[in-house]
Amino acid sequence: MRIDRPPPSSPTAGFLRRRSGLPMWADLTWRVILVFGLIAIVLALHWFGRNGLKDNYDNQISFIDVLYFTTVTVTTVGYGDIVPVTPEARLFESIFVTPIRLFVWLIFLGTAYNLFFRNILYRWRMARIQADLHNHIIVTGFGTSGQEAVNELLARGADPREIVVIDGSEKALALAEAQGCNVLCGDSTRDRTLKDVAIHRARSMIVSAGRDDTSILITLTARHLAPRLPISIVVRNEDNELPARQAGATTVINPVSFAGLLLAGSTSGAHIADYMADLAASGGRVKLHERPVLPTEIGHPLSAIGTGLGVRIYRADRPIGFWEEEARRLQTGDLIIEIVEEKEKRGKSSDE
Repeated sequence: MRIDRPPPSSPTAGFLRRRSGLPMWADLTWRVILVFGLIAIVLALHWFGRNGLKDNYDNQISFIDVLYFTTVTVTTVGYGDIVPVTPEARLFESIFVTPIRLFVWLIFLGTAYNLFFRNILYRWRMARIQADLHNHIIVTGFGTSGQEAVNELLARGADPREIVVIDGSEKALALAEAQGCNVLCGDSTRDRTLKDVAIHRARSMIVSAGRDDTSILITLTARHLAPRLPISIVVRNEDNELPARQAGATTVINPVSFAGLLLAGSTSGAHIADYMADLAASGGRVKLHERPVLPTEIGHPLSAIGTGLGVRIYRADRPIGFWEEEARRLQTGDLIIEIVEEKEKRGKSSDE
């Protein structure tokens, strides 16, 4: 019995945020100014209220003593050598200095986290994810085509942890992350980005950058990093199909041309387009399957295979139709394209 996959949930709404317009040095400077400003306020109030303080060393409260007491009190809880003795001074320390002390520490901790600990945490998490990336699928571009590709992969049973999505939009990546995929915000035309997703260990790559020139450049970058990686690319302009193949794409898909094929096929029969869509999608009764020839099949004709309906052979990257003479004898190294029954649909029918 088939259990339908629930639709991916949208990412949890967070705070409205925007990239800071301040460089790092300016951000650090205003934090330092804020800390010293708070210390200056406490110093001034301690100086004007110094009569409420007692120095256990010499019973004299000088400016140096006030400065010392202020810095020690703001950064710690004090050492006990100078203490507030009047009710007013103690009330001031409780309701005014203590919140400032906590706020200053939060500034220190926040600065340390942003400048140091966050980078360590992110690098540690990234290293763990990279170590687990083996035989994975890379999807560059999470627009309409990229999202549909990931949805189809998940519908076919792919583990979302084996999918890596690269995009420059945090909004798009949030949707991919909500589906359980690994995500990376970056530019896929750069070597560093593709190396970060362990492209040399990937199973395949889908390129759908939204612009043909960008997609072709990504393909060129990926091809020189992974010479044997199967790369599928989406192009919108028919003139760019040849440059995409020359860039190293294994499969070039033109959505406009495919839609035209479906439309043209529908004029020859009412069910042709339906069957073509059935073959392409995971939700149909049948699907296309590619596999290497089995040792027990070598020497036999394509029509004799028992796993499905053989429709094509690829021999040394040359397509051979089921009607051709070469299809009457399978050879070592052949790749078989067959039409097989969708197992989930078959299980559902038997249960019903």
